[in-house]
Amino acid sequence: MRRALSFAVAAGATRAVYEGLRRLPRDARWTRTNHAGREVDLYAGPAVVLGAAAGSGSAPVALAVLAAGACGAYDDVRGDHRRGFRAHSAALRGGEVTSGAVKLLGIGAASLVAGALLKERPVDKVLAGVVVAGSAHLVNLVDVRPGRAGLAVLALAAPGLLRGSPAAAPMGAAAAVLADDLGESTMLGDTGAHALGAAVGGAIAAGNGRLGLAAHAAALVAAAVWGERATSSRAHPCG
Repeated sequence: MRRALSFAVAAGATRAVYEGLRRLPRDARWTRTNHAGREVDLYAGPAVVLGAAAGSGSAPVALAVLAAGACGAYDDVRGDHRRGFRAHSAALRGGEVTSGAVKLLGIGAASLVAGALLKERPVDKVLAGVVVAGSAHLVNLVDVRPGRAGLAVLALAAPGLLRGSPAAAPMGAAAAVLADDLGESTMLGDTGAHALGAAVGGAIAAGNGRLGLAAHAAALVAAAVWGERATSSRAHPCG
């Protein structure tokens, strides 16, 4: 019953926010040209942030979702062409705080706080934080084509339904705008992808003990390393 309620709250809130944003005058800051050259809005992003947070039923998870969404929104509005940890770390060492650095530091800090609130033992707190941050990064990493991030969220969160209701929130939020995303009328952007990923990570952290947290953390770190290498290869095809 709680799972169904969480799903319904997340889906309903997401849809209501999305429809409300679509009625507003089009804002160029929240408009993009997608891979097919079509102009789409980014309104699905803020919608899933609020929907996933509302349906989470967990203050720590909601905190991580809202923080991840806020950092992603900053990147959507103020981001530049640089990609990958190396590029943003290099800029940070040079005294420049890029939008990517804001995401890295902001989402990382919020994830560690959420992990600390979700778990009791120090090691588990850190592992939970890594899982939340890693999940946020992973979903954003796969968000390269219409609907891919939403489908990834549904696949990643579904097993968590066996352990409790938190996994239902990102599923409900993603499902509410999936058809629009696949239809190329909107996209999640960094705002929505990071927030949904954090929600999935929060559900994983809440439903697993130390062994499960360690396994998920290791897999997510490996995915981040692979993603960094792939990003570097695209940026330096002759390197």
